[in-house]
Amino acid sequence: MSATNYPELTQQINRQLSSLRQSQKPTMQGFSAMAQGAMAAGVLSEKHKELMALAIGVSQRCAGCIGFHIKALKRLEATRAELDETLAVAVYMGGGPSLMYAAEALQAWDQFEAC
Repeated sequence: MSATNYPELTQQINRQLSSLRQSQKPTMQGFSAMAQGAMAAGVLSEKHKELMALAIGVSQRCAGCIGFHIKALKRLEATRAELDETLAVAVYMGGGPSLMYAAEALQAWDQFEAC
């Protein structure tokens, strides 16, 4: 498992992107609007959409994605059982590399739980 501190990583990414948010406002606002639209509750709940986003982040091996989606899942009061089932699907779809990043997601979960 990595030495990644996921709460710190998400804060660092937000800080690093602040200049891009200023210099590329239309693009960044468009991305934000797309994210808000895609993640808004509809037929699927926001929590279910965050679980799907986490699974994709795990399968794509994106540490930042794992951090942000775990943070959102904690806010949405997802359970450890929901997390575990989501990670099982991600591993099924992504194989061994996804299993390694599932461990990262579990680490992020524990770190955000401690916050």
